[in-house]
Amino acid sequence: MALKKEPSWLDRALVFGRNFVTHPKMLGSAIPSTRFLINRLLRRVDWKIADVIVEYGPGVGVFTTEILRRMRPNATLIVFETNGEFVEFLRRTIDDTRLHIIHGSAAEIGTVLAQLGLTHADYIISGIPYSTMPAEVRSSILEASYQALSGRGAFLVYQFSNAARPYLQQVFKSVELDFEPLNILPARLFYCRG
Repeated sequence: MALKKEPSWLDRALVFGRNFVTHPKMLGSAIPSTRFLINRLLRRVDWKIADVIVEYGPGVGVFTTEILRRMRPNATLIVFETNGEFVEFLRRTIDDTRLHIIHGSAAEIGTVLAQLGLTHADYIISGIPYSTMPAEVRSSILEASYQALSGRGAFLVYQFSNAARPYLQQVFKSVELDFEPLNILPARLFYCRG
């Protein structure tokens, strides 16, 4: 992985904060996730078997860059982002042939996987705010995610409230809970399978 221009924490925070003011329901927090949250969530990934990883809502790329650092050289990372400024920021700052930046909805995961010649995702990492999106959008994304995962795959979700839990439980048989207090805001983590 090569960062075209290593963004400082301040660069990321300014872009993120400006977009939080404009779109608070899309982000849920005014600053990017901390390394504590990133490490706690990513320790659930078995990097030896993670061939295809998908991230929803990469924002300014704090999870994205760490995923790329940990991924195998032949693995693939697909990120879905609806915010044009974030898409441009990612394209401007990250240069890695394993990364596919999609300016579109996470509900398109099945179509994008097929376009890339991929049959499934091994892990989907998501920080998009399920409790504030329209019900039909939430349902579409969660169902598409379930369909896209391999049999051994996992849907790893971080949120700032417990409100998403019932939606996740409607789709996934197993939803394991975790908590990361060292984040602004403290985060609830949900590890979902089959």
